[in-house]
Amino acid sequence: MLRDALQWQTATFCTQLPRALKVADMTNKDTAESRVATNLRTLLILEEVARSAEPLSPTEINKAIGLPKQSIHRLCQTLTDEGFLIRDESGRKLLAAPRTTAMAQGLLSSRHYGAARHQVLLALSNATRETVNFAVPESDGMTYLDRVETDWIFRIELPIGSRVPFNCTASGKCFLASLSDDRLNRLLKTMPFEARTPNTITSADALRKELDGVRANGYSIDNEELFEGMVALAVPVHNKQGEYFASVAFHGPTQRLNTSSMLDHLALMRDGARKLADIAT
Repeated sequence: MLRDALQWQTATFCTQLPRALKVADMTNKDTAESRVATNLRTLLILEEVARSAEPLSPTEINKAIGLPKQSIHRLCQTLTDEGFLIRDESGRKLLAAPRTTAMAQGLLSSRHYGAARHQVLLALSNATRETVNFAVPESDGMTYLDRVETDWIFRIELPIGSRVPFNCTASGKCFLASLSDDRLNRLLKTMPFEARTPNTITSADALRKELDGVRANGYSIDNEELFEGMVALAVPVHNKQGEYFASVAFHGPTQRLNTSSMLDHLALMRDGARKLADIAT
């Protein structure tokens, strides 16, 4: 389950590794330079884990890397011992772990990308005149990695670093809709369905029905499900492989917005998501 929430942030930094590293890894095994190549192998392992839609065994990872069997198992165990990977429920396959997520988020928030991303959010906020946020999935909810506040006096503030549930937020439902049925079912079995408001979806069946609409429409709405008097609209941000890795959303009070009027900004939000994807990937 943790793998589902983390893989796309990891991919944003791992997929930038040149393919040439793999060549160096295979040709320098018995030289002094092989010590460097060994370090690079661990990044290539993380890259394969990040690319996969499912947890991977060391053998499955090695199909793309081509290391000796003992090496791949040793390196995977080292990454697990050091907190970069964790094992799934079966104990045989590997997922990205919180330490990897923290590294990925740090790179996503680096000065160059962070400044460019913030400019996109600023433009969206100016156009919608509402608060816009950029949220990424963690193991237990969505985390606001960046945001631009509206200049309206009456607003609902959720500062950077705030974490909100998957099931009752527009950004969270975008993430859930991106999951395969198997991964979604595993997550729903462990998800707490706390009733935050009278509109909060509190059953797995009702949420699945909601997510069918999100998949069909390509956007999600929070209809006063997290806070009474607040609505939100989110769209997914995809990488170059078409995989979800974040949500971009705007929210505001029902005194100014409703679920119909928010759709007036849907094309704008989708354009912003494309720009964010281009910056990140």
